[in-house]
Amino acid sequence: MAILAALIGCQGMEEYRLVLPRALDAGLTPIAVKEIVYQAVDYLGIGRVLPYLKAANSILESRGIELPLEGQCTTTLENRLEKGIQVQADIFGGHMKEAWKAGHINRWLAANCFGDYYTRTGLDLAQREMITFCFLAAQGGCEPQLMAHATGNMNLGNDKDFLIRVVSQCLPYIGYPRSLNAITCINKAVDAGK
Repeated sequence: MAILAALIGCQGMEEYRLVLPRALDAGLTPIAVKEIVYQAVDYLGIGRVLPYLKAANSILESRGIELPLEGQCTTTLENRLEKGIQVQADIFGGHMKEAWKAGHINRWLAANCFGDYYTRTGLDLAQREMITFCFLAAQGGCEPQLMAHATGNMNLGNDKDFLIRVVSQCLPYIGYPRSLNAITCINKAVDAGK
């Protein structure tokens, strides 16, 4: 999961096309593959993610997997904001229950990113936080968000050692500068939590 998320984050399409079949052979489910791609939209934008959706669909179909897959959505237009606020609070703490009120982008973040995506089945919250960390680390330039999601990961049980192993696994795909930045963000998140 981490490598696929990192490859989407760093826009490594050719390597993604090589790694995805191996991940499926190793037991990653088609639903998990699609959930990684779907969640990437909120962190990278549809313009950068659409080619990965097409590649994933092509690879899945070439293996005889019928698309579309079973839906994983658990929210409605009426409850997505409320459920997104709750997920943010579950990950980052109770102070997030008011964060959506800070402006329209914060409201969209709560309703769309967390309400529409984090509430889906197919991946658990700890897996979703881990892939988010990978998207951010791989694209670079998102260190404040990377530090926040390092904290979110740790709040969900993905501790410092786990995150360092994730960065180590992704290093060949994202390079040393982004890997070192990710380690710095992990350490700052740990220090801030003391």
